[in-house]
Amino acid sequence: MFTGIVEELGEVTAVEQLEEASRFRLRGPLVTEGAKHGDSIAVNGVCLTVVDTADGEFTADVMQETLNRSSLGALTAGSRVNLERPMALGGRLGGHLVQGHVDGTGEILSRTPSEHWEIVKVSLPAALSRYVVEKGSITVDGVSLTVVEAAADHFTISLIPTTLALTTLGRKQPGDPVNLEVDVLAKYVERLLAAGVDPLHAQAREDSR
Repeated sequence: MFTGIVEELGEVTAVEQLEEASRFRLRGPLVTEGAKHGDSIAVNGVCLTVVDTADGEFTADVMQETLNRSSLGALTAGSRVNLERPMALGGRLGGHLVQGHVDGTGEILSRTPSEHWEIVKVSLPAALSRYVVEKGSITVDGVSLTVVEAAADHFTISLIPTTLALTTLGRKQPGDPVNLEVDVLAKYVERLLAAGVDPLHAQAREDSR
């Protein structure tokens, strides 16, 4: 589980094409500190498993399913990436609950700079539209952000100077793809309601038995 608070701006140092998979070598001295085989690191919001580490770099194998559902397939040697280690139990939840399971991809549609922040418009797949609400949370390339405007086919986010400087979102241009993960709590509520369960009163009824 992650929080969407990017810890380090890393870099892809090598990409090896395998049969129905790719092997990525990524540089991230901070997130690899103490990391070992089997640990998880989020790369642009995608939870990947560490294969090995050495000299501030780590290797991760990315299966075809992940390449199909995310923008990782577009990464090449030299690409910058957002990196985050899993949150520690008992630590502060700086963003929101993020699984690192990408729900789909969007595209940067426009950027509107102002004196102190920048408004970015991102396309939104129709299947994800119902999960995105104004003032709600969404993860874009692994960055936990608050939705400013939620429309049927797009949403906007407001990026502060820190986010622009310390994540890849400061470098993304119109036309660039981004990974999207919606709030998992909204998906659970939808599933419960579809099954005819009232999540607000189900426990109260159970306790009264």
